[in-house]
Amino acid sequence: MALSEALRSELIKAQKLEITKYHVYKRIAHLLPDESNRQVILEIAGDEKRHYEIWQEYTGKSVSPDPFQIWLYLTISRLFGFTFGVKLMEWREVKAQVNYERIVKDIPEARDVIRDESDHEDQLMVMLDEESLIYAGSIVLGLNDALVELTGALAGLTFAFRDVNLIALSGLITGISASLSMASSEYLSTSSEETEKKPLKAAVYTGIAYILTVALLILPFLLLNNELIAMAVSLSTAVVIIALFNFFVSVTETQPFGRRFIKMAGISLGVAAISFLIGLVVRSWFGLEV
Repeated sequence: MALSEALRSELIKAQKLEITKYHVYKRIAHLLPDESNRQVILEIAGDEKRHYEIWQEYTGKSVSPDPFQIWLYLTISRLFGFTFGVKLMEWREVKAQVNYERIVKDIPEARDVIRDESDHEDQLMVMLDEESLIYAGSIVLGLNDALVELTGALAGLTFAFRDVNLIALSGLITGISASLSMASSEYLSTSSEETEKKPLKAAVYTGIAYILTVALLILPFLLLNNELIAMAVSLSTAVVIIALFNFFVSVTETQPFGRRFIKMAGISLGVAAISFLIGLVVRSWFGLEV
């Protein structure tokens, strides 16, 4: 069939995306220790290559994969786990599926491609067995508690002390103590549950998540001389951490991003605002000068 220039251009873009995904999936498959996961990924890779060949029949053109995209998704998969890497790639294609919907009336095979991509999402949903995802609850516990407790503590200390060094020192001591306490609580909690999580690993994930969050939140007070600017940067860092983590969860577990992000950010910033006011009251009421 004769293709319009606009349709042919769309199909060539789709070809490049499909052949790129094919190479990403093939390479990721060789990195997986679990045979069942490897077979699922190889099966999806075969579908992507078939999609490429469908579009090629219409365009009559061979298209090379995007080497940067291949490198990017392989790097993301190595750093954050293959589940996040492949789901991020599929999420990107879901955003592009509207293009397939537009060409269904001209190319009937487009409907099969859309169905395959939906099936891929279902297949990937059962692959949430990476260690980082198994212990996601422990990571959430460490992140959430550190964000809520430390943003609140730093906000209160900022108005109570008005000294960046003293605020940083107090926050660091508070954060380290709280991280050890939270890790211990997670160890005891996991030990008493029937779960595939190992108590010690769960405690380590919680503690590391907590202490890394503490370090990022305190860093502005170590680098800046103005306590109010440092507090603003620290709160902005907290929002960025919340956004990044919730994006990770929304991709890997196919959950809505907005509501979870607003809830988590609202709690952290709300506690910080209350603590900020408490610090102001304490400073005024008791006449503290440090």
